[in-house]
Amino acid sequence: MPVDETAITAAASKVALLTESLNQVLFGQETLVDLVVTGLLARGHLLLEGLPGLGKTELVKALAKSIDLENKRIQFTPDLLPGDITGNPVLQETAAGRQFVFQPGPLFANLVLADEINRASPKTQSALLEAMQERCVTVLGEPHPLPNPFFVLATQNPIELEGTYPLPEAQLDRFLFKLEVRSNSAEVLEKIVLHREMGVEPQVPQVLTGPELVSLTETVRTIHLPPVVANYIARIVDATQRGEGAASAIKFGASPRAALGMAAAAKARALMGGRINASFEDVAEVAMPILQHRIILNYEARIEGHTPRSVIEAILDAVPAHDLAVPKTMRAN
Repeated sequence: MPVDETAITAAASKVALLTESLNQVLFGQETLVDLVVTGLLARGHLLLEGLPGLGKTELVKALAKSIDLENKRIQFTPDLLPGDITGNPVLQETAAGRQFVFQPGPLFANLVLADEINRASPKTQSALLEAMQERCVTVLGEPHPLPNPFFVLATQNPIELEGTYPLPEAQLDRFLFKLEVRSNSAEVLEKIVLHREMGVEPQVPQVLTGPELVSLTETVRTIHLPPVVANYIARIVDATQRGEGAASAIKFGASPRAALGMAAAAKARALMGGRINASFEDVAEVAMPILQHRIILNYEARIEGHTPRSVIEAILDAVPAHDLAVPKTMRAN
């Protein structure tokens, strides 16, 4: 698809309005907000992790209000069943007699807030697998397509807290980003106390419509990904699987889905900056939230105190942006 510089500049202006709106809701979390918007433009699902009360749910609700999309909220609890999410066939009287008619569940919305997703059982969590990857739900052998666009924004508390279940690796891989919501500084807390009241939701203006968001995601696809940047992405993901250097701490590395997500997120960041092509810096900015939930460390690394974040940081330091090897197209034969 051809690159339209005028369209990209106009799109960047619209995205700036959305970012500004969200920053007025969640104080002192500018980096988090930028990554949330990046994930949305890349058509990815997002997982927000943090202690209760840090504003995870409020951020997602503000996003729903800022964009004119149909949104649903699912409060995940241990007794939640898969059919409570996807929907169930219900016996009804029809013109052809009594038949089972599928009644869609809350998953059938443009923006789905899966609140405290790790409080539901693994069986219920796995009900999201097909929906998040194929944007479709199959019930009794019959497929039911989900609306377009479709995003899952899930929140979870740290798995160390009582009453939580760790998400299956296959489901974690469906999330484009895993974002950590951190505690605020004293200055930010003071601003929250002065400008927020307990039990009163902040006013959030609508800055985008559903069709405008779809148009923005299509514009992201027109951003140019230079071959050298694609090569950088490939070498980063490949480094998580080689078991050399810092990657020797990794038992299972990142999948090709991680590489595709990194490319899409890098393009989204380029659009947010009003640029027509993705850069090495764009890749470096999105690598951590894309990779940190996709690698599994071995036992020895965990005993030594390594974390996915520290290992990924070491890999990014070790993998140069420019491949020093001579490109194949420049070789003599």
